[in-house]
Amino acid sequence: MDHRLPDSGDALTGVEMFAGLEPDVRQRVIATAVPRTYRKGQIIFVEHDPGESLIILKRGAVAIFRTAPTGERAVLTVVRPPDVLGEVSLLDASARSASAEAIEDCQALTLSRAAFIDLVHANPRILDAVMRSVGALIRRLTEQNTDHVFLDLPGRVAKTLVRLAGESQAPMITIELNQSQLAEMAGGSRQSVNQAIGSFASRGWLRTEGRRIVVTDLQALRRRAGMGTV
Repeated sequence: MDHRLPDSGDALTGVEMFAGLEPDVRQRVIATAVPRTYRKGQIIFVEHDPGESLIILKRGAVAIFRTAPTGERAVLTVVRPPDVLGEVSLLDASARSASAEAIEDCQALTLSRAAFIDLVHANPRILDAVMRSVGALIRRLTEQNTDHVFLDLPGRVAKTLVRLAGESQAPMITIELNQSQLAEMAGGSRQSVNQAIGSFASRGWLRTEGRRIVVTDLQALRRRAGMGTV
């Protein structure tokens, strides 16, 4: 799937954190931000790095993950436009609490912490959006912990695929994620995740095409994940 912000001439279009700003303030933010490109597989920042910038994702997808002392990775979420990453460490001036890797070619804007704090002081409404972002993060982590208690691995794989499909209503949804990355997100071994994918494929819910997964029956995956239908 091609994830990008709408091409409206305003790089902040759709970014909830900046939705309440006046047009002239938005243009000042855009002028202050620095354009960045990240290639697929590039590490954007790592856990314990200084939290020096807010990253506004314009195109592509970024995996946020933690790494165990053994080297195993657990993917916490995948960020897509029009979302941001890195806002938590900007608020408390702490180090990054997780790492970030581009899992597709990405285009982004980076806003320095100094510019971000000045913006918040001048436009307190931004804090509402930041608090919502932090609240969503807490709810997501709580739900992931609950999934590990109440869902078996195939159920977690199905739920991960549903989340990655997003709001798409297309009859077939292509997910650019290999099975190792999917295993990191679902919290299972690659072999076990491969077995779950094979089981779903045999039921006609999806098919694999190299390093891609093509979902053909999203509603069946929702049912397997205990999410009901929409």
